[in-house]
Amino acid sequence: MGKTADLTTVQKMTIDTLKKEGKTQKVIAKEVGCSQSSVSKHINREAKGRKRCGRKECTSKRDKRALERIVKQNRFKNVGEIHKEWTVAGVSASRSTTHRRMQDMGFSCRIPRVKPLLNKRQRQKRLAWAQDKKDWTAAEWSKVMFSDESKFCISFGNQGPRVWRKTGEAQNPRCLKSSVKFPQSVMVWGAMSSAAVGPLCFLRSRVNAAVYQEVLEHFMLPAADQLNDGDDFIFQHDLAPAHSAKSTSTWFKDHGIPLLDWPANSPDLNPIENLWGIVKRKMRDARPNNAEELKATIKATWALITPEECNRLVDSMPRRIAAAIQAKGAATKY
Repeated sequence: MGKTADLTTVQKMTIDTLKKEGKTQKVIAKEVGCSQSSVSKHINREAKGRKRCGRKECTSKRDKRALERIVKQNRFKNVGEIHKEWTVAGVSASRSTTHRRMQDMGFSCRIPRVKPLLNKRQRQKRLAWAQDKKDWTAAEWSKVMFSDESKFCISFGNQGPRVWRKTGEAQNPRCLKSSVKFPQSVMVWGAMSSAAVGPLCFLRSRVNAAVYQEVLEHFMLPAADQLNDGDDFIFQHDLAPAHSAKSTSTWFKDHGIPLLDWPANSPDLNPIENLWGIVKRKMRDARPNNAEELKATIKATWALITPEECNRLVDSMPRRIAAAIQAKGAATKY
């Protein structure tokens, strides 16, 4: 007669089936061809949910609580640094054990989401803006042309430090990385509406008011004709110095183009930010060797953006507004 460890998969399945049929352990053992004690041990193990015995854990519940506190103090530490602190706290465990305990707690190593830092005044203005726009319909938002600049780098591999977080903690302020507006890099200007995307403009120098007005003249106006078929539209841009300069405001007045008032430091409210993200994800496998190849890749990927994608993003504006109100002006998941 075989021991419990010697039971085959077929024998175990047979035992489970006969047990459900209400047969006794003695009858089951006879039909399966094993000892009655083997049948008993298998049934008890299944009832308790035990799959295997194995060695007891070397860490206590108190040790685990200490580990969780260490992780939450600074979520951007790597496993080696966390293991060192845990060891200093008096816990005897290997680096791999530290990693397993963190995974058991639900922590996963992820690339942190990037969100702008907002002060109290900015949050108040965002909330007031969202409350003012909460009754706008999708049809009204479809008349808005959204614009923005974005940086593209030849290398997409360096994503920065990772963060330890649990499921549902992606928006936790301690798990976020602060964004920096317009770092020194290659910049691209683009525009979109619910209909489609407009032509791209690659910015060769630092964007001041004069450069920006050249972009408006040679790229925004053609984009407006292309996206709106000559109909009236509202133009959106953020509060970058070149955008909010007096000469730029005068340029819009002279051309009779109304501007959408926009709260400061609010990329999460602008659907074109998501569009940049789509383009960069599609370019993830691209490996341009120089700036010209990078530009060609950006243009080709931008041309693949469909009207359906644009329409879906602009249709999300009422939801973005609601999320900003619910967050009381704080940064949202968008």
